[in-house]
Amino acid sequence: DVLDPERLIQCPLVKHHLIRARRFPYHLVKCKESNPEIAKRLATCPFNARHLVPQEDLSEHIMKCNDKAFVEQDVVSRSCEPPKEQLNDGNTWQAPPCAEDWET
Repeated sequence: DVLDPERLIQCPLVKHHLIRARRFPYHLVKCKESNPEIAKRLATCPFNARHLVPQEDLSEHIMKCNDKAFVEQDVVSRSCEPPKEQLNDGNTWQAPPCAEDWET
């Protein structure tokens, strides 16, 4: 299951490292620090920071990345929203006229 936090993921820096999914982001940070020469040769996917690929393969990865669909979906849904200047933010609201006089 892709969403299982206990599943094992192979580290992109050191292939014999197997890390639980829930610890994977923390491992990447430490492993990059411990292996700066390997980390220099890898590029980070713009759609998912957990995807580290060789720099020469980045454009191919971007074309095929499964997480690209989530970003594209977000862009499309935002383009369907009305522009912010059309939204009533409450600053222009005025009370309707009232004939009552509470002082009298």
